[in-house]
Amino acid sequence: MIQQSVAEQKRQRLFLLLCGIFLTNALIAEIIGTKIFSVETLLGINPAQIPIGGTKLDFNMTAGVVNWPVVFITSDIINEYFGTKGVKRISYLTAIFIVYTFVTIFFATKLPPAQFWLDVNSTDSHGNHFNINDAFNKIFNQGLGIMIGSIVAFLLGQILDIFIFSWLRKRTGSKHIWLRATGSTMFSQLVDSFVVLTIAFYVFGNWDMKQILSVGSINYLYKGSVAILLTPILYIAHYLIDGYLGKEYAEELAHHAAHDGEVL
Repeated sequence: MIQQSVAEQKRQRLFLLLCGIFLTNALIAEIIGTKIFSVETLLGINPAQIPIGGTKLDFNMTAGVVNWPVVFITSDIINEYFGTKGVKRISYLTAIFIVYTFVTIFFATKLPPAQFWLDVNSTDSHGNHFNINDAFNKIFNQGLGIMIGSIVAFLLGQILDIFIFSWLRKRTGSKHIWLRATGSTMFSQLVDSFVVLTIAFYVFGNWDMKQILSVGSINYLYKGSVAILLTPILYIAHYLIDGYLGKEYAEELAHHAAHDGEVL
């Protein structure tokens, strides 16, 4: 009885830890995702300028791709040990917090700035005149489109990831963790990478479809490549969790998650 109680406490702590990692990284990715950065400039090389479909493709990505790989891995681990309902619950909760975050940021941009704050930050690092309040509003208050695009893309991506992961697990059993993890990520992020940009920057913004396809393609290639490269991390996470919970209990959780869809 005591052993079962200890095991249950470990299971609950593990679920809370995984949910915390998932939620934190998803929120950070949404907040910083409004910045588009140049991979070529980061690496100190010239723009690729790859001719595709009448346009030239450069390696530009949203800053949110830094955190999304952590979300992918955590989502798959939660699905593996706590079932589809466990992933859906944290996904829906995260979506609610994303809305809350954007609403809070919107009201923060409407607060009147303190004069000393404007004065202290009146010039940039090069001595040019700089209005920090305008910059703050420009960065954080980029409109309803980004919030709608983020929520729709996040939920569609997660639902698709959950479905494909579960579908593959039923056919592979406890084997081929890499296949269901990478496969579900590749399909789900194909949707996520383009939906968020299309809604946020094409429907509500001023991007043309060439820009959407360019940035979306690079984001997707990056996410797919990272999903493959991080496969060893997934196995390490499984090894550590099995050691923490005990291999027999961990296998029992995974078995119930695969057949019952929930272990909470």
